[in-house]
Amino acid sequence: MQTLIKNVNVINPQNDVKTHQNVLIEGNLIKEISSSKISTKNSVNVIEGNDNYLLPGFIDCHTHIFAKGFYKEENMVNPLGIHFYNAVPHSLQTINAGVTTIRDCGAADLSFKLAQQRKLFIAPKVHLSVVPLVMTGGHFDLFLPSGWDMEIMYPGLPKGRCDGVDEVLKKTREVKRAGADFIKVMCSGGVLTTNNLPDFPQFNKKELKAIVNEAKTSNMKVSAHCHSLKGMNNCIDAGFSSIEHGTFIDKKTSLKMVKNNVDLVPTLLVHQFLYENGFPAWDNYATEKTAKLKEIVEVHKENISVAYEQGVNILMGTDSGVIPHGHNLEELIHLTKIGMSNSEAMASGTVKAAEFLGYDNLGEIKKNFIADLILVNSNPLEDVSILSNNDNILKVIQDGIIVKN
Repeated sequence: MQTLIKNVNVINPQNDVKTHQNVLIEGNLIKEISSSKISTKNSVNVIEGNDNYLLPGFIDCHTHIFAKGFYKEENMVNPLGIHFYNAVPHSLQTINAGVTTIRDCGAADLSFKLAQQRKLFIAPKVHLSVVPLVMTGGHFDLFLPSGWDMEIMYPGLPKGRCDGVDEVLKKTREVKRAGADFIKVMCSGGVLTTNNLPDFPQFNKKELKAIVNEAKTSNMKVSAHCHSLKGMNNCIDAGFSSIEHGTFIDKKTSLKMVKNNVDLVPTLLVHQFLYENGFPAWDNYATEKTAKLKEIVEVHKENISVAYEQGVNILMGTDSGVIPHGHNLEELIHLTKIGMSNSEAMASGTVKAAEFLGYDNLGEIKKNFIADLILVNSNPLEDVSILSNNDNILKVIQDGIIVKN
């Protein structure tokens, strides 16, 4: 099957715009890009580009596609099936926002990946962590003071709680067995967690090193949820591949990340969104969470600016699932506020993200690259905020198939 996109302006974020191009897709690959007429088969599907702008599909490096706020109360009252059905509308919202691939940092399991591959519903392609590793009493330990354990459990999903070298080793293997593409570890407290603080590290160095060593036997990367400065340094020393959030990062730690080739996924959108939009009226901890966020929002932005200035490789991630899905490309606006150019911000969610995930044929519009593309109605290199309005994203193509029209 061939698809021809006629008369578009092609944007690869790290290169100049190529105007008035024709792009031929065959199967799931880009086969030709030319300013001249392209020869096609008689059965070609033609898309009129109308001088609009063609970009690579975006990659969100930090999502939770099953999640809808992570409210323990919903875990309590909803049948288990709702946990899975939520992924259907969340996936469509994500696709409609121009995101064709996600890196899920906890809650989605192998069933979602298989459902996407089998085209059971429209969904972004996914790199799975399945479930994060968490120490007893740590961030995402959902065992409550009441004695109730609110962690969702079912066959095929490992329980994330573990302590000590032997337990973290076994848990890493269990998560690998469950179909994970990378390992996610909760290495500090969380901003929205009521029983711990984001300032302090979690897991000790021996535990962290044991996780990394086991992951490396399968050539898997290890990612750290981490706000804490001490926690970040522990993770860098242990050999982690990325830090998620990085709220209290400083210049010294930034330079250490550069030296050790550790990437940063700052998820700037999530704190700002929650601070501006608040929490449900029935959330008994809303006041406490909002007070934490007030302190966090500004210092987070200032510190990520420092990391950017020191040369840390920054990737686009949103923490969608903690906030509603479909706002993904608003993160690009926040990235420009810490100093990135429009082009750099877009690259963080396309070519740079693809490189981090191990692709050599995704994230750019090039011959023989995967045809994950979005068509937008104006030039985001001039104003990246246009991508935050899903109405400006006219079409989304995934593996050569139109999934938003």
